[in-house]
Amino acid sequence: MKANEANLLKFLQGPKQFRIPNFQRRYSWEQHHCEQLWRDVLSVGRDKSTHSHFLGSIVCMEYGIYSASTVPELLVIDGQQRLTTLSLLLLALGRAIETQNSEIDITRRKLENYYLFNADEDGEYRYKQRLTRHDNDTLIKLLDNKELPADPSHRLEENYCFFETQLKDTDLKTVYEGIQKLTIVDISLNRDYDNPQLIFDSLNSTGLDLSQADRIRNYVLMGQESDFQDKLYETYWYPMEQRFGTEYTKRFDRFIRDYLTLETGELPNKGRVYESFKEHVKKHVPDTEQQEALEAIIKEIEHYSKHYVRIALPDQETDRELRACLEDIHDLRVEVTFPFFLGVYEKYTQDRLEKEEVIEIFRLIESYVFRRAICGIPTHGLNRIFVDLTGQIDREQIDTDDYVQSLKVVFARMTGGRHFPSDREFKDEFLTKDVYNSRIRNYLLRRLENHGRKEPIHVEDYTIEHVM
Repeated sequence: MKANEANLLKFLQGPKQFRIPNFQRRYSWEQHHCEQLWRDVLSVGRDKSTHSHFLGSIVCMEYGIYSASTVPELLVIDGQQRLTTLSLLLLALGRAIETQNSEIDITRRKLENYYLFNADEDGEYRYKQRLTRHDNDTLIKLLDNKELPADPSHRLEENYCFFETQLKDTDLKTVYEGIQKLTIVDISLNRDYDNPQLIFDSLNSTGLDLSQADRIRNYVLMGQESDFQDKLYETYWYPMEQRFGTEYTKRFDRFIRDYLTLETGELPNKGRVYESFKEHVKKHVPDTEQQEALEAIIKEIEHYSKHYVRIALPDQETDRELRACLEDIHDLRVEVTFPFFLGVYEKYTQDRLEKEEVIEIFRLIESYVFRRAICGIPTHGLNRIFVDLTGQIDREQIDTDDYVQSLKVVFARMTGGRHFPSDREFKDEFLTKDVYNSRIRNYLLRRLENHGRKEPIHVEDYTIEHVM
C-alpha cells in the first residue's frame, strides 16, 4: 500500500479509467452532501489565504494486467461518491463556462478533456469513470449530453441539476479556483500484497456509511476473479437489486436477516447481520471448490429473494387471493412472521403445499396475531415464537404429512405467553378492548367493513368516526 497527498485535478489528469466494481454500492450521495461540497468549494475559492482543502482519501487498485496501448484501469475500493460527485460538478462547470462565455483560466473543452474524458480514446475507454451497471448508463448520457435512459439514476440526475442551478448565479472563476485547491490522499493498493476486503472493512468498520446490504454484496463479490465476480453480479445480485427496486436498501438488510433466521434457526442481532452472514458463508464454503460452493449460496439467496419480495411488498404478488392475505397481515405490522412465511412460500413453489393450504396458513397466523393483540398479550416474544415455529411443525410432521394440521396441533399445544387465545377469551377481551387507541384499529374496522363484500371498500382515507 502506498499513500500520497495529491491535488485532485492532477490526480484526475492523464489517461486512466476509474472503474467502480460490481461489489460497490450504487451512487447514493443526496443533495445535502452536494450542498456541503459546494459550500466548501466556494469557501476555499474565496479565501486567498487558503491554499488547499482536504477532501478525503481515495483508495484504488490496478485492475488486472493491461498492455501499453490501453488505458490503465483502477478499481475504486473507497471514494466513489466523492469522485462521481466531482465529475458532475466539473461537467456542469464546463457547460456553464461555455454558456456564459466566461473568461477564466480554462475552457470547457480543456476541462472535459483533462478531467472527464480520455481524449485520445474511443468507446468505453473514452470516459474517465465507469460506474456500476444502472448508474453508468445515466453518467454516460450526462457526459455525452444526450437524453437520459427511461429509468435513470435519479441521484446522478438530481445532483447534476443541483450544480447546474447553483452555477447560474455564482462567479465561475471562484468555483474553479476552489476546485483547484481540493486535495486528497491517494492510496494505491498492490494486488499481490494487499487484501482489499480487509482494507474495505477497516474503512467502513462503523457501518454508518454503508448499509448491511452494501457490505454483504462487497463481501461476496470483492476479491473474486473478474469473470466470476461479473457472473455472480449479473446472474444473481443485479436481478435481486432490480426485484427490490427502490426498496432495495431499505428491505435487503431485513431480507438477509430473515433468510439467515430460516436457515440457522437463530435470529441475528439487527446490528450484526453482516457478521452473521460472513459466519454463515464461512461455515458452508470449504477451502476446496470455493467458487462452486459460494455460487450455490448466492443462487439460493437470489431464489429466496423472489419469495421475500412477494411477502414484504404484497403488490408484487400476482395471485389476488394470496395478495389479499398478505395485505391483511401487513396491516397488523408483524414483520417477525416473514422468516416463517419464507419457508411456507418455498414449500408452495416446490408443490409441497397447495394454494388453499397456504391461504389457510396465512389466515391462521393472522388470527393468532390479531387475537393476541386484542387479549393484550405482549408482543416481545413473537420473534422467538416464529423462529421456533418451522422446527416445531417439522417435528410434528414426523407423525403426519399434513402441514396445516401440524401447525394447528403446534398452536393448540402452546401455553403461557405463547398460547393461541380461545374464542371465549377473545370475546371477553374484545367487548372491553380500547381499540380506538390501538395499532390494530384500522385493520379491524377495514376487515369489518369488507366482511362478505365481493369488491373491497378502501377505507384508508376515512376518519375513524366516519367508519363507526
